[in-house]
Amino acid sequence: MIGLDAAPELAPYQTQPAQMPAASVGKVGRLRLCFAQRGERTILAHLYRQAPLLVQRALYWDEEMPEMACVYVLTTSGGILQGDRLGIDIELAAGARAHVTTQAATKIQQMDANYGVQTQRATLAADSYLEYLPEPTIPYRDSRFLTHTELRVDPSATLLYGETLMPGRKYHAGGEIFAYEVFSSTLRAARPQGPELFVEKFLIEPGRHDVARLGVMGGFHVFANVVLMTPPEVAARVFDRTTPTWDDGTPLIAAASRLPNDAGLIYKVLGTESEPVRDAVRAFCAIAREEAVGRAVPRPFAWR
Repeated sequence: MIGLDAAPELAPYQTQPAQMPAASVGKVGRLRLCFAQRGERTILAHLYRQAPLLVQRALYWDEEMPEMACVYVLTTSGGILQGDRLGIDIELAAGARAHVTTQAATKIQQMDANYGVQTQRATLAADSYLEYLPEPTIPYRDSRFLTHTELRVDPSATLLYGETLMPGRKYHAGGEIFAYEVFSSTLRAARPQGPELFVEKFLIEPGRHDVARLGVMGGFHVFANVVLMTPPEVAARVFDRTTPTWDDGTPLIAAASRLPNDAGLIYKVLGTESEPVRDAVRAFCAIAREEAVGRAVPRPFAWR
């Protein structure tokens, strides 16, 4: 975490919170999830948790893939606070299948000192399948947040990883659209024992650069980024079935692109509200699941 704390975009925010120093007890959350195949079902074979991050147990609610372990990541703090240093590790053994998501949107709370950091690492062995699809991230006014994700995926495995970024509390107190200070996200992908495949980073500093300008977000507010790492033949079928979208009525823009080094696809969505963006991401993930493992996605829950 020391290297991430030295990121240049965090240099102006090194003051310590008055309540409790950064990375002190109660502000360093750790989560390690190891999934393994046992008979006809994937189990959560190992779990390590340190507050404020929490996982209770694996569930099996996906009717289309009843053998898949489904896990909700919880937080006891109500969001990410200034000085938080969080880390999530997910590991899938050969043949394991898992779905990991969050209990609700990740709220980056308002800050007057320091910043929050979250690292994420997913490692997939041969023929494993992971859907790591957290709920949207909502950066509150004056928040500063850096997230760093590392993906190590066997060539025969499939990973769906997505993140959806809201503009802030859009309807709170007259609106907080792009009122946060820093949102920095880096994603690195590689083979477990091989070379790096690609790196993507986006750095958003609304106070320094106009996020709403043409060529960045334009008139859109919600951004979703979905990475599909999968064998090349699967990626080709998903790409052929994914139609670019330009819908002025919703409005919504979405399209898929090929990743370098035959790593898979990346799918990006822009919208003004969260639900159309969520629907587009779900449709893409449904195609990916069908082509990767031959299963449909379950019907949306009634409260969605």
